[in-house]
Amino acid sequence: MTVTPAIPPHAVDRPPLRALLDIGAEAPLTLVVAPAGSGKTVLLAQWAAHLAPTEFAWLELTSADNDAVHLARRLVSELGELDGAFAALDAPLGTPGAGLGAPMIEALAAAFAEVPSRIVVIFDDLHRVTNRDIITDLWRLVDMLPPNVHFVFSTRVDLRLGWSRHRLRHGLVEIRAAQLAFDDADAVHFLERVSRRAVEPSTAAAAVRRTEGWAAGLQLAGLRLRVHPQAGEDGEALAEGERLAIDYLGEEVLEAEDPARRRALLELSVLEEMSPELVEHLTGVDDGAAFLEELECESLFVVPVHGVERRFRFHHLFRDVLRIRLRAAAPAVEGTLLRAAAAWHRDQGAIGDAIECLLAARLWTEAIDAILARGRDVYERGETATVARWLGTVPSDVLEQHPDAVVLRGMVEGMSGRDSIADALLRSVIGRPDVPIGTQLVARAYCATGVQFHVPAERYRDDGLAMLAAADAAGDVDVPDLLQITSPAQIRTVAVLSIGRANLFLGDLIEAERWLSDGLASAGASYAPYRIHGLGSLAICHALAGRLNAATASVDEALDLARETGLLAHPAPADAFLAKAVVAIQRGLPESGALALHEGALRASANNRTQLLWIAHAASRLIDADGTDIAAIPPAGPPSPLVRDILQAVEQRRRREAGRSAPPAPHPFWSAAAFEDVAWLLVQGDHAAAEAVLDAAPAPVPLSPAHAVETEVLRAWAAAVAGDRVAARSLLAAALEHAAAEHLVQPFLRAGRAVIALVEGLPEDPAGFGREVVARYRALRAPAGDLPDPLTARELELLAFLPSRLTNAELAARCFVSVNTVKTHMAHIYRKLDAAGRDAAIARARELGLLKEADIAHAG
Repeated sequence: MTVTPAIPPHAVDRPPLRALLDIGAEAPLTLVVAPAGSGKTVLLAQWAAHLAPTEFAWLELTSADNDAVHLARRLVSELGELDGAFAALDAPLGTPGAGLGAPMIEALAAAFAEVPSRIVVIFDDLHRVTNRDIITDLWRLVDMLPPNVHFVFSTRVDLRLGWSRHRLRHGLVEIRAAQLAFDDADAVHFLERVSRRAVEPSTAAAAVRRTEGWAAGLQLAGLRLRVHPQAGEDGEALAEGERLAIDYLGEEVLEAEDPARRRALLELSVLEEMSPELVEHLTGVDDGAAFLEELECESLFVVPVHGVERRFRFHHLFRDVLRIRLRAAAPAVEGTLLRAAAAWHRDQGAIGDAIECLLAARLWTEAIDAILARGRDVYERGETATVARWLGTVPSDVLEQHPDAVVLRGMVEGMSGRDSIADALLRSVIGRPDVPIGTQLVARAYCATGVQFHVPAERYRDDGLAMLAAADAAGDVDVPDLLQITSPAQIRTVAVLSIGRANLFLGDLIEAERWLSDGLASAGASYAPYRIHGLGSLAICHALAGRLNAATASVDEALDLARETGLLAHPAPADAFLAKAVVAIQRGLPESGALALHEGALRASANNRTQLLWIAHAASRLIDADGTDIAAIPPAGPPSPLVRDILQAVEQRRRREAGRSAPPAPHPFWSAAAFEDVAWLLVQGDHAAAEAVLDAAPAPVPLSPAHAVETEVLRAWAAAVAGDRVAARSLLAAALEHAAAEHLVQPFLRAGRAVIALVEGLPEDPAGFGREVVARYRALRAPAGDLPDPLTARELELLAFLPSRLTNAELAARCFVSVNTVKTHMAHIYRKLDAAGRDAAIARARELGLLKEADIAHAG
């Protein structure tokens, strides 16, 4: 169970407010909205202390949580202490530069559904998250929470998210400033605890009247009473509002302090958070721990930072008072103190904290130097959005004087899914006479990576070619090693792989395979994320070309490497997962690729790689056309020619099977749409026109298995239409022989009923592959069991594994997913089949015709 914030010594219990929170806990969400210093956090901590046996996860939010990856990592860490379902969460941790993302929301909702205990998650200081995408995603997650989970949003400002819907649906409880305001009776107890002396009811009533029951105002009034016992009727400035009350009473409190402690308080106000050691380093205090504990005990607006041992912070408004006074007294001191704090953090190895201090001090050059020294863990841990935020804080005129920093910002913006910003930054340094050639080479290489986001692919292919030409012309030049991933060898690999992907998206599989193979053979491909990414792209090419054995080998190498290097949840394996799904489609086992499709789409969406998401969408049309998977939603922007052709072919096949189609159109090279054109002519009985199209279609060199099998299938069909059964059988036998080596079933399935009938009529089938083709055709056409809540494609894939008796851990390893993912889907399968366990689920699935021998064979 995670620890809730400490309740301050002066806190007064308020049972009516706790009862209101109890009522709110029956709904998915409670909203606490009130100004700073109203006592929101104290009330929630008191409620948590009384509400047993509920488990709490408490997130005290900061501006750093505007980075969705940072927030997601914190959220998973807090929840992971409550239940292992969250510790094993395998979704991408947020979307860099945007929100938590649909994959993360979906994974969290599934994990919450697996936890039997009651959980309350408190998002404290939610106003500090100004990233609207994150707020919107949290709001969506609320709608997906199971009954045992409750969220509390505690914020200074109304988030304007349409609370009326929740008021109507769930009876949303809202606690606002009016409810949090102290009445006269509670104020007496509160003032006595803060002032440490008896307080007359009339004095408390006057303080309530002047502060309108505002907790921070009363706290300052109590501190003033501690110093000036007769001051109960004084303090008219309190009536001027929150800001003036803080200023007035803050000065009263500070002036009453020992000069040494007052100086220390002013100096410490430059810090967001402080530890005892940092207090000693910055102020010269002998015992930092005792100093902070005294401030906390004396109610001097110092509170522990939740979840971080031995860290404290000032109340935000009190810190503002201190900083204003410090700046007024000595304007230059703040920068000096922040530089000293940065040096201390650097010595402790807390480079991120050091950079934050340097940026706060506006020490731009020092901050840039520290940022440029960051290593590859930024990329591998998904922290690119934080680096982008740091560099975005630097004024543009200062940043332009540091070209390496401009390029680095372009790189991390692209890695965070903000490719338009990345592209503009990277291109801004190319051709600048004052920018070293090595820096320009890095910019050119990363310009080419834009092919993953946008069309036309030709543009980015040209960027990659231009980078290689420039590198060859430059010879041996110094290249900045940004994030330790831009050595000369690495940027050449980046460019070559990008050219390969460009050719893939253009539909030129032969050129794509050539460039991707060259990239993987280059020295820079020894870097694990680049290798994983490149292997996955090559596997997609192989799978589309029908080289399914090679595709499977590349997928296995990529995913094994990802698992070994702890990168399975990183965006890099997205291509490999999608390639695995395409292999399943090509082998006529689409449902066996459903998990891989989902995992690939999750990772591609993590940094908004639109063109990869389009491939996922095209695959979803073939695996689960009516599904609700993330890949079922078409991405924003236009698709690449490759995907456009696949989607066109899917639509043509649908129309053909419905007896409607369109006249054939010319195609620059053989494609899925060209296959459908020929198939439509054969349905019409025009074998001569079909053969003419086949004769005119350029064959790839070298000939791919997919092209060979597809054209042989169509020519066999054409011969049958022409009445030449001998030629039809001969051509079909050759097609089956070629397809059997790769278990390439899809061309026969795409051709449909007429070709399947020809396969069934073959007199001999020595290898048995023809029977496999027919079995797959029948299985895909067989009606599914009638369930009120049908199994999804992913659940059907796991269902096929049940007779294998593999454990959940073994299933997770085989599918390259987390054990939690398997457990979640298994729970859904048992619920939908109304089965108490595996044996009952197997029996029920067989009864409904959901579990067929062919499926069991491939899963075993």
